[in-house]
Amino acid sequence: MHRQRVMARTLGLATAVALAATACGSQKTENTGSASTAPSASAAVTTPESSPSSDDKPAGDPSASPSASASSASPSPSPSPSASASSSPSASPSVKAVMANGDDSEQVRELQARLKQLKLMSVAPTGFYGSKTTTAVKSFQSRNGLTASGSVDAETWKKIQGLTKKPTADELRPPTVNEVDAPDPRCMTGRVMCISKESRTLAWMIDGKVISTMDVRFGSENTPTREGVFDVGWKAKEWTSTIYHTPMPYAMFFSGGQAVHYSADFAARGYSGASHGCVNVRDKAKLSKLFDDVKVGDKVVVYW
Repeated sequence: MHRQRVMARTLGLATAVALAATACGSQKTENTGSASTAPSASAAVTTPESSPSSDDKPAGDPSASPSASASSASPSPSPSPSASASSSPSASPSVKAVMANGDDSEQVRELQARLKQLKLMSVAPTGFYGSKTTTAVKSFQSRNGLTASGSVDAETWKKIQGLTKKPTADELRPPTVNEVDAPDPRCMTGRVMCISKESRTLAWMIDGKVISTMDVRFGSENTPTREGVFDVGWKAKEWTSTIYHTPMPYAMFFSGGQAVHYSADFAARGYSGASHGCVNVRDKAKLSKLFDDVKVGDKVVVYW
């Protein structure tokens, strides 16, 4: 009996230590939702997606920063055809595209902003020409009697410009890439980090008013982010996961080892990766300001 009591106490201590450990880190595939057992920290170092299947920035190009190419800094109505455009299978064989799937430039960002004015795109401009932009361009071409190639030739570009206005700075670079969801009713009172899994956004709200917004990323299917109403238990400007040994700057813990924190992996790879349960933020400057504003005890709502 004495031996059984000793074993029980040992198991209890091990459980307490496991619950107190901070368990966030980066994974390859993104899904949503609460944390549990996760792969080793080596899963954070993975090969990014190479094919442009969405309108997120391609892997390796931090999503939080603007396009850096000096040659593409200024949008132009009549640029030289891109190399990727001429080989695009969707482009017309007789007319070279001005912009096409795979391009990454400020002109693409302007195209996306104009398509959003036309209600053909719901997401904010990223500067990367992926499947969403291709679909929007095809829809525009079909509506306007143009060949629905999905690539932007000179005629399509001229037509788009004629039906839209020059995008403002806010239209080109809005607060979040993802469109902010309607706040959950539980977010409408007090000081709340209102986190939507549907829109993949965090809205910092005070008494029902949105103060700031930012894009977020969640845990994978195996290590989901927990949903519900929580409080900020403690904060750490500099923190490293005690399980995965990955940095968690500006961490605000709200549910055991799960926290809102900055993720360099999210900034670099976008939604081709995932956390081990934490709420990742890719805009470090915004999160730094939020970290200063949020107090221990403030509410956190994670919802679909």
